[in-house]
Amino acid sequence: MFEALVMSDEEFRLYQKLIYDVVGINFTENKKQLLVSRLRKRLEVQGMGSYAEYRKFVVDPHNSDEFVQMINVISTNKTDFFREPQHFDFLKSHVYPSLGKKNKIRIWSAASSSGEELYTLAITLLEAIGSVRGKDVKILGTDISTKVLDEAEQGIYSDESVSPIPEPLLKKYFLKGQGRWNGHYLVREELKELISFRRLNLMQPFPLKGLFDFIFCRNVMIYFDKPTREELVAKLANQLQPGGYLFIGNAESLSGLKTTLKYVQPAIYQRVH
Repeated sequence: MFEALVMSDEEFRLYQKLIYDVVGINFTENKKQLLVSRLRKRLEVQGMGSYAEYRKFVVDPHNSDEFVQMINVISTNKTDFFREPQHFDFLKSHVYPSLGKKNKIRIWSAASSSGEELYTLAITLLEAIGSVRGKDVKILGTDISTKVLDEAEQGIYSDESVSPIPEPLLKKYFLKGQGRWNGHYLVREELKELISFRRLNLMQPFPLKGLFDFIFCRNVMIYFDKPTREELVAKLANQLQPGGYLFIGNAESLSGLKTTLKYVQPAIYQRVH
């Protein structure tokens, strides 16, 4: 049955609108086969014979769990420890020295994927300011995908995944897996206790209290069109403390967008008031 599955152009347009309206991701015509191959896995799980049948199924409010599963399979979750290292250099030289003098520190990784970025932030913060004893430190990780949030919360990574981490930091902040976890590393509790996780759709209102010292929202907006990027940046700016920073991906820019944020250097912006 599954070999004969074909998505018509009309059906593709209906999926385009559904995905764009809900999560802001713009699947262009040249990504049709990518969408088809990813959705096919869910059709097989549900035992469905057409993309139209599956679309009608996921939009039914009674099937919200399956809608989340659909988002899980269509989301791109590429991430690494210490990815785009100039951002962490900037934190070390321009941000952490002042944060170290504060008692309350709030950091948000807005598309935290499987957790590599989150734990890199926790490691670099601790390395820069030393002990957080007596301080109120919270690092929030959010993502639309429940699958990657579960992976991040477990904090278990393969030898290959942790290869970008300098050896002294790996020994300090990770436990080497034994037995069935041989070939893996587990994040130590001192990092985990700084971090909380929650599912969040960046296209919806943010149910977040308080403001953040800085926000990472990297390599997300490349999937969005200009109006969606503009709306998201405005919402992120409103979640920053005055003087707080927004970090975006190296392949991204706020050039041409209406924003109150001030350009600092490529992929780094600041809320000035």
